[in-house]
Amino acid sequence: MRTIDDLDVAGKRVLVRADLNVPLKDGAITDDGRIRASVPTIEKLRAKGAKVIVSAHLGRPKGEVKPEFSLAPVAARLGELLGTEVAFATDTVGDSARATVDGLAGGGVALLENLRFEAGETSKDDAERGAFADELAALAEVYVGDGFGAVHRKHASVYDVPQRLPHAAGGLIATEVAVLKKLTEDVARPYAVVLGGSKVSDKLGVIDNLLGKADRILIGGGMVFTFLKAQGHEVGNSLLEEDQLGTVREYLRRAEENGVEFVLPVDIVAATAFAADADHDVVAADAIPADRLGLDIGPESGKLFASRLAGAKTVFWNGPMGVFEMEPYSHGTRAVAQGLIDSGAFTVVGGGDSAAAVRTLGFDESAFSHISTGGGASLEYLEGKTLPGLQALED
Repeated sequence: MRTIDDLDVAGKRVLVRADLNVPLKDGAITDDGRIRASVPTIEKLRAKGAKVIVSAHLGRPKGEVKPEFSLAPVAARLGELLGTEVAFATDTVGDSARATVDGLAGGGVALLENLRFEAGETSKDDAERGAFADELAALAEVYVGDGFGAVHRKHASVYDVPQRLPHAAGGLIATEVAVLKKLTEDVARPYAVVLGGSKVSDKLGVIDNLLGKADRILIGGGMVFTFLKAQGHEVGNSLLEEDQLGTVREYLRRAEENGVEFVLPVDIVAATAFAADADHDVVAADAIPADRLGLDIGPESGKLFASRLAGAKTVFWNGPMGVFEMEPYSHGTRAVAQGLIDSGAFTVVGGGDSAAAVRTLGFDESAFSHISTGGGASLEYLEGKTLPGLQALED
């Protein structure tokens, strides 16, 4: 996979596919982590004299122009981080985009409007997607893929455009791939994996693949209740995927057969309602009241999980242990984050809600070996899937 060090970009128009899909509240950015992660590649291209055209998506507008998904706030924040004006095109491949790109000088930066305002970006029809890719590629002379959070999508800007232009991987993607290889090809053991989040079904592929690779798998978050139910325990009104009970029982059986240690919580914070001010108590994991729902792993589980991370050499964590956005249910996620830090292992936080939790709970990001910008992409890589965006950059 070529990198930008292999490209001659001086004076050339370089289209950078970045991942700027940041959370917004009332039009304000609440977590700029992905924007900050895109800055080094953009700065490197600027230093080489490139005319940098940044493209990205925000949310799921489904091919329609929706003002609440505009990248205008992102352009302003990117300009602040770069210390230079970022010209903003009010469309993606139309008159504004062409005029904005034509106005760029060497070292200049422009941001195109949300790629997903165009139906061709996400179309499953190769011809429709290809037609949009043609228009996007026509804006540039070189392509740099740096939006790791989107490389598992077969989208025009990720998969089709690099087939139309000289291309290379940006620094962010190069780093992400190098880290993921440490989790799949050259793993320092013991290798512990912590999985949380709401649904077992979101993690089926990665659990299946890790049963032959990890030494221990720790399960928390909403997905844990399907595991507890599979063991025959009452889970009350907790999140439950009934259709996955058979699959989970098979995973538990295979783990025992393969010598993989499955670690489940021993206690749960169970509440009367999904609310921060609801009555809640710590109960044994096998004794959740029928009229309550679990919203976090309990304090003893936090200690247990930390102890099972203590001897690890490699740790991958994806998914919070509870509803960390509500303070009463944030302690399990906090305990796991601290457990990663204290372990002294090579620690990877797998993007998405886990990365948001690290920042929301006030942890120093540098205390972790790597915080991924792409939760879904990281999981699919660990599943052993071919990621279209990486495949396109390798060709």
